[in-house]
Amino acid sequence: MSPVLAGVLQLLALIAALALAYRPLGDHMARVYSSDKHLRVEKWIYKGIGANPNTEMRWPAYLRGVLAFSLAGMLFLYLLQRLQGSLPGSLGFRAIDPDQAFNTAASFVANTNWQSYYGEQAMGHVVQTGGLAVQNFVSAAVGIAVAVALVRGFARSRTGELGNFWADLVRGVVRVLIPISVVGALVLVACGALQNFSGIHEVGQFMGGEQQWNGGAVASQEAIKELGTNGGGYFNANSAHPFENPNPISNLFEIFLILVIPFALTRTFGRMVGSIRQGYAILATMATIWVGFTALMMWTEFHHGGPAFDLAGGAMEGKETRFGIGGSALFATSTTLTSTGAVNSFHSSYTGFGGGITMLGMQLGEIAPGGVGSGLYGMLIMAIIAVFIAGLMVGRTPEYLGKKIGTREIKLAACYILVTPALVLGFTGASMALSTPKDSLLNTGAHGFSEVLYAFTSGANNNGSAFAGLSADTPWFNTTIGLAMLLGRFLPMVFVLALAGSLAAQKPVPATVGTLRTEKPLFSGLLVGTLMIITGLTYFPALALGPLAEGLAS
Repeated sequence: MSPVLAGVLQLLALIAALALAYRPLGDHMARVYSSDKHLRVEKWIYKGIGANPNTEMRWPAYLRGVLAFSLAGMLFLYLLQRLQGSLPGSLGFRAIDPDQAFNTAASFVANTNWQSYYGEQAMGHVVQTGGLAVQNFVSAAVGIAVAVALVRGFARSRTGELGNFWADLVRGVVRVLIPISVVGALVLVACGALQNFSGIHEVGQFMGGEQQWNGGAVASQEAIKELGTNGGGYFNANSAHPFENPNPISNLFEIFLILVIPFALTRTFGRMVGSIRQGYAILATMATIWVGFTALMMWTEFHHGGPAFDLAGGAMEGKETRFGIGGSALFATSTTLTSTGAVNSFHSSYTGFGGGITMLGMQLGEIAPGGVGSGLYGMLIMAIIAVFIAGLMVGRTPEYLGKKIGTREIKLAACYILVTPALVLGFTGASMALSTPKDSLLNTGAHGFSEVLYAFTSGANNNGSAFAGLSADTPWFNTTIGLAMLLGRFLPMVFVLALAGSLAAQKPVPATVGTLRTEKPLFSGLLVGTLMIITGLTYFPALALGPLAEGLAS
């Protein structure tokens, strides 16, 4: 079988699996977030944290819950790292340095999982399982909760109430993330992934000498790292490591875990607003971009010219032979179009255009299908912008899902869109202008610039993957990327929740013959065009200095 055909078959198998899971999972999540009943274990949790799950919250209270919970999680994870040397199960590893502990705490709380450390050489069992893995669950649940709050803003009228953050958080963890993660971990163990709490072992190498390896609860952390679109690996090699991702079957399954909730949330959205076809329109937009980017990535990696590439069947540098070009390209596109950041190959070794595709996927806002929760609310923000543009074309006040899009709504949507580019371009410019950070660049020219641009694109968009040619474990990059991750995660949430409160307070507007039909393919096409134009206008100059210049020169 040719490598190209193998890649296409993997893509088709993945689409079929996602299609089978779409309806049951989407309907399940709609029931979870619409139910007024609480499970017994959930009641215990509410009692333990002192929360009343039946109290409705307006957007400022909902936001305070998000920020307070995230701040508490960040402080706990920071202290856990700083005290690691005194904890049991530390495997002899010392406490994490302050700047790196801040960076890691910010990373995992912000659902980014950017790692400037070697996991198997820095983190013991307690920090990995009690700190990092826990944040993988709760940070993903926070993202879904904010998305659900925005959906309620569209679904409700004449009220500013958006539900209860604590109920949404707990339900997301207990009823959605944990059950799927348990099944996912069992599948990965069956595929050969590691799952234990063993210590450090001396392992003989094929060419002589010995190497140290430690075990860990790898499969369980791998499952939620992908399912929650987190991305942080137990080992430095991430999903390229055979203990995390043993074979092509586990590779395809991990990609499935990355995509299944973000895609299924579009059906949850349709159910909750009372129009399945609206959910299909958002799904069509996400799927069009994802399939298009995947096809482009496979094309540039399979058909890049040159004798070495021809002999290898494509650009195999930096890719695992276990997965090949097709499995690597599919993984790279999926992880950068979501906020996952897990990698099964070395993105820095991709062709110039291939590296540009990974960056552009993140710069879209990671909304095709995006992170769990963040992808849906990001796409709904862009839908509001698209409706506004359509309204300008025909001279009408724009409406979306029966809500008027006025001055306040557009200002909030515009602020949401501007936050991430300002962080990415601002920090990238500062890093290239200052002398100290340049010492971290292992490459010069266009590729060196691409490494810095990729790092801040990944951090501000809460992705977490890296080109890996950048030595980011320095006070400058640990601090600035940490700030980019926090601001890129929580500032947009402020605007999303404020927008949700504004929409929920409106009375519904009846549809007329002049109302734009947002459930039609025409609107999906308009939405795709809006996304590409806004992203292109924002990032094209920076992309021209990095991956485009490198690709054209090769």
